[in-house]
Parts: sequence; C-alpha cells; structure tokens
Amino acid sequence: MIEHTEGIYNFYVYIITNKYKTVLYTGVTNNLKLRLQQHKEKLNPKSFTSKYNVHYLLYFEHFGWIQQAIAREKEIKNLLRKKKINLIKEKNPKMEFLNHYFE
Repeated sequence: MIEHTEGIYNFYVYIITNKYKTVLYTGVTNNLKLRLQQHKEKLNPKSFTSKYNVHYLLYFEHFGWIQQAIAREKEIKNLLRKKKINLIKEKNPKMEFLNHYFE
C-alpha cells in the first residue's frame, strides 16, 4: 500500500467493505489493527459499519502526521465510488481482503 514516511507517528487511512463488496467505508485511525477489530465486533451497533457488516480491509495508506491522514481521508471520501474502486485496484487489483496484515 502507499506509505508516507515523514513524521514520527503512525496514522492510517483505510477503506473497508462488507463480505459482498457492495459498501465502501473510508476512515482514519492511529491503530489499524485495533480499529478493524472494533469494526468487526460492532462496538457501536447503530453505526454505519455495524449496520452494513463492514469490516473487511481493501485498502490502506500510512502517514506520519495526523493532518496528512485527515486531509487524505477527506479527499478519498469525496471520490465517486468508481474512482474509489480504481484507487483500490491500483494497489489491490483482485480486491482481496487485507485484514490478515493486521491480525
């Protein structure tokens, strides 16, 4: 995936989906392993990700500064679905689930 190594911290922008890849959700976190676990456990049952069973990782980018990560998250959230799919396929052509990298 894409790495931006400036800075001394770890922040991730990520795109997750449901089992059938019909829904995309973009988020930002400083602990992707924990965040994926939280999505899977549906800690907030009324959330979008819980409602649509969204917890399969398709794409992520690493940043050293939170400001960069937040700006990138906003950029991705504003993309049309087709452009998000193209972004994912640049680094993950088969759109495989990548959760195993963070288990």
